Amino acid sequence: MNALQNPFALLARLLLAALFLPAGLSKIGGFAGTAGYIGSVGLPAPELAAVVAIAVEVLGSALLIIGLFTRPAALVLAVFTLVASVFFHAYWAIPADQGQAAFMQSLLFWKNIGVVGGLLGLAAFGAGAFSLDAKRAK
Repeated sequence: MNALQNPFALLARLLLAALFLPAGLSKIGGFAGTAGYIGSVGLPAPELAAVVAIAVEVLGSALLIIGLFTRPAALVLAVFTLVASVFFHAYWAIPADQGQAAFMQSLLFWKNIGVVGGLLGLAAFGAGAFSLDAKRAK
C-alpha cells in the first residue's frame, strides 16, 4: 500500500482541485451573479466576498495541482468550504413544505463536509513525493 501513497496523494490533490478550479473560474465570468447570490444570503460586502471566494478557489486549486504550500492551501480551502456550506446549503432552515429543496441542500451540505474531510487529510499528511513541496524539502 505504501507504493500507492504518493500516486494517491497526487490524485487526491488533482480531484479536489477539479472541484474548486471550475467553480472559481465560473465566478469570474459571472461575477455580478456571484456577488448577488452572496448578498442574497445576507453576507456583508458581497463584491469583496466574491473576490475572496475567487482567490481562494483559483489560487487554492493551483497550489493543490502543483503541490506547493499544499497543507496551508488545503486548510484554507477546508475552512472556506465549511463556512460556505453553512451559509449556502442551510438545509435546516428550509421550510418543511419544501422537502425536495431541503433534501437537495442536505446532500450538497454533507457532500461538502466530505470534501472538507479530504482537504483536512491533505493538510495533515501533505502533498506526497510528486509535488513542489517535496522538491522544496530536499
